[in-house]
Amino acid sequence: GPPGLETQWREIDNLNQQQLRAGDSWYLLDKRWYDQWKEYVHAGDQNSSSYPGKIDNTELYEDLESYHLKERLSENEDFVLVPAEAWHKLLSWYDMMDDQPPLERKVVDLPSTVKVEVYPVEIYLCLSSNMESTVSACFSRADKIHAIHQKIRQHLNVSETAESRLWMRSTDTSSERLRNLNMTVLDACLSSGMTVIMEIRNADGTWPTSRPQIMRNSADEDSYRGPPGVCGLTNLGNTCFMNSALQCLSNTPPLTEYFLRNSYLEELNFTNPLGMKGEIAEAYADVIKQMWSGRHYSVVPRVFKTKVGHFASQFLGYQQHDSQELLSFLLDGLHEDLNRVKKKEYIELRDADGRPDQEVAEEAWRNHLRRNDSVIVDTFHGLFKSTLVCPECNKVSVTFDPFCYLSVPLPVSKERVMEVFYVSLDPTAKPTQYRLIVPKAGRVIDLCTALSQATGVPPNQMAVADVFNHRFYRIYQADESLSCILDRDDIFLLLVSGCVDQEGEEVVMAIYMRERSHYRDYGSGSNSYSTSLFGHPLLISVPRAQCTREDLYQLLLKRLASTEEGQSASGSTDTNSQDATDGDQSAGVEPSGKEEEDEDEDEEEEEEAASCAQANKRLPGRRRYTERQKKALFTIQAVNSNGTTERGMGEADAQPYIAIDWDPDMKKKYYNENEAEKYIKHQSMDVPHQQITVQLQECIELFTTVETLEEENPWYCPTCKKHQLATKKLDLWSLPEVLIIHLKRFSYTKYSREKLDTIVEFPLRDLDFSGFLLKKTVNSTEPPCRYDLISVSNHYGGLRDGHCILGKHDILFKNMKKKLAKPKLLNGIVNAIGLSVTGHCNVYSPSIPVDQCRLPPVLPAPRQDPPAQRPSTRPLLQPAREPRLIPDPRWHGWSLFLCQHGDGLISVHFCYLFSHTADHLNQQKLEPPPLL
Repeated sequence: GPPGLETQWREIDNLNQQQLRAGDSWYLLDKRWYDQWKEYVHAGDQNSSSYPGKIDNTELYEDLESYHLKERLSENEDFVLVPAEAWHKLLSWYDMMDDQPPLERKVVDLPSTVKVEVYPVEIYLCLSSNMESTVSACFSRADKIHAIHQKIRQHLNVSETAESRLWMRSTDTSSERLRNLNMTVLDACLSSGMTVIMEIRNADGTWPTSRPQIMRNSADEDSYRGPPGVCGLTNLGNTCFMNSALQCLSNTPPLTEYFLRNSYLEELNFTNPLGMKGEIAEAYADVIKQMWSGRHYSVVPRVFKTKVGHFASQFLGYQQHDSQELLSFLLDGLHEDLNRVKKKEYIELRDADGRPDQEVAEEAWRNHLRRNDSVIVDTFHGLFKSTLVCPECNKVSVTFDPFCYLSVPLPVSKERVMEVFYVSLDPTAKPTQYRLIVPKAGRVIDLCTALSQATGVPPNQMAVADVFNHRFYRIYQADESLSCILDRDDIFLLLVSGCVDQEGEEVVMAIYMRERSHYRDYGSGSNSYSTSLFGHPLLISVPRAQCTREDLYQLLLKRLASTEEGQSASGSTDTNSQDATDGDQSAGVEPSGKEEEDEDEDEEEEEEAASCAQANKRLPGRRRYTERQKKALFTIQAVNSNGTTERGMGEADAQPYIAIDWDPDMKKKYYNENEAEKYIKHQSMDVPHQQITVQLQECIELFTTVETLEEENPWYCPTCKKHQLATKKLDLWSLPEVLIIHLKRFSYTKYSREKLDTIVEFPLRDLDFSGFLLKKTVNSTEPPCRYDLISVSNHYGGLRDGHCILGKHDILFKNMKKKLAKPKLLNGIVNAIGLSVTGHCNVYSPSIPVDQCRLPPVLPAPRQDPPAQRPSTRPLLQPAREPRLIPDPRWHGWSLFLCQHGDGLISVHFCYLFSHTADHLNQQKLEPPPLL
């Protein structure tokens, strides 16, 4: 048998501490089961109802036929990873549910990291001679292309002597040659859903494909000549977060001009230990040059994606990420790759010690430039002032710190909207779904109180539970925090007859519904049975004096069946019953009144029927049944909290769990499962949730508000000689040429992760920071404090999935809006993009008079061959008749791109690009594409 609970925990915990080694096997384990197991072993009682039962990974599979892993599962939220030895121990102690296959995954050695590859790359393989017939195979990202080559030969019966070449195809119309068989799957940018085609040379030495369609790093058209910068980025799996960030930086004039003029070549730093040997800067420069060549309508940033994955393991593969996280990595990588400081000196930082702010700020900036000097610093870095005050000795510490972007918080609502199901005592009533408003920092009793106000039921007669897989995953106590309830949890508030906090007289029992199927075990030669849960679980309050099997049977009948006279609630079949009618189908129980002639029932069923005979006679107002009764509707069995392991009825437990076991035939006749699953929506569900709308300036004000440090991050006071929860205030001292504002929309706590859907309205022009700056501008050479918007990276969706787009509003978009056939739809898109609604990362440039603007040199002009001449600094724009402040006019507005994903989904991308003014584009008579 398994060892003691304390030994189990110690052995598994020790094994989980081991390091990842390439080639080792780790296993996925359902997080709920693992949590249940931890609760069980920590309880210290082997007879506890928290016994987890067999290992159950049902929720991790897409279905129970193919047993494919669900997409987009998250470690430590949906599953945990355990090493092979720990898995085999757990398997020997608890067994596996329904012969489920184990979810084994290998540890792979990837650039910059060693990790468990939860999602291998699934690729389709075929021959060029029969591309309709494909087979699928899974590969590690660390596998060589040679492994795919060999797999095709094996699966498609290709001779080892046949000369061949490989192509990879991501769409139906284009393919790319896989020339280097020693390249890894990761470096080749192969992702799940793509196809690798083997082409076999003809006997005459020719290849079947004379001129294959090739997808290079960009989508080319020989005749295409477009405005420089008007170029899309192809989605590589789920890389919209990366493309959105790249478009943001591409539309930043000083940075793009720097790369187009090749100025970066003179400043590449190949020896910086904090850099990436210049590879990120070179890969980024290549993308920018392609986008601004005017020869491509879209670019495939494969090489750039590969380089990013090499140096930042979190971006390996093709999963979704935060665009701000990628933007932060890219800015830092470009800075270190282009850092003009070849050897960083050690600088000892000094506190202000009462010195004037101007002096301390200038010293801090000089020190910063002694270690950090690049085009990124020139363009994006600013300075803020940090003030800490000790609450005990009032020591004031002032420092000035550089920043690359402002991460500003969103005002967080103190309320939370929760959707719950209310289950009353009335067996004829279906569960009702309510939408309730509760305090965000509230407790479970606050949820009960909110429902009480809607129903009139006293809150102390409600029990709150998380229902998962037909069982109670967790039954909450009244004083527990609501933060441990996730929005995706199915929360049920169940009414019990007595007070749930009442002790002594009544006990609240958890009731599960199970289908009990008998079968013959030919190995042992004996009869056996299996059980499976179904329906919604219940909670009932039972007097402790009435906890016998017979009393429980009668109470459960009342809970499951209607009290209408026309329906039989006896729970036994009756050959003379005339009570079955077409009345309400309460809780799914449907007495049919069909005659039962079960003369050959086994002994167990006879005993169960007899045990309930007396209980049936005591039912008030019901027909008394004769000895001709052969079978009860169900039997009763005490079980563990998972409903998988049976226990003795008399075993004492703080929370008893009872299973109602239905024979398949009885369930089919008397229980309507479809009817039982139905619920009613309360009118509160139809009331739209009012989103909070704030101005961007309010977020900046919140950024500069005094706050108290959290206990996890105290400040060491040099005067008190100990850590203190000091007050902290941030102020803006100086601003950069181009300002990036990051809205912190993603909130993480111990129990929850959420995306804040607060609507933020931000100005397109003249964002004024003069009221936030401590340092006042004294001359025109200093960076301005008024900014115009040049790009917005938007995130749509939730934490598990979503979509990032890049957008900006201007004249081209207005022209398109006039000419497109569906203006209402377009209006909806404008409002949805909100020019602010879901803004996640905004980029602002200084307001500049139009006659002071310069354009970066571009390679080919629209529909013209590139001139062979030196870059010109002559203004390409004539002064406007009425000069006005507009964003640096190296852009022209919106461009729309349609992106078809591998699963057939077509998404619309709005990309804001700059290269010429809208007037220039109008002169070129650029017609908007008829996309909508």
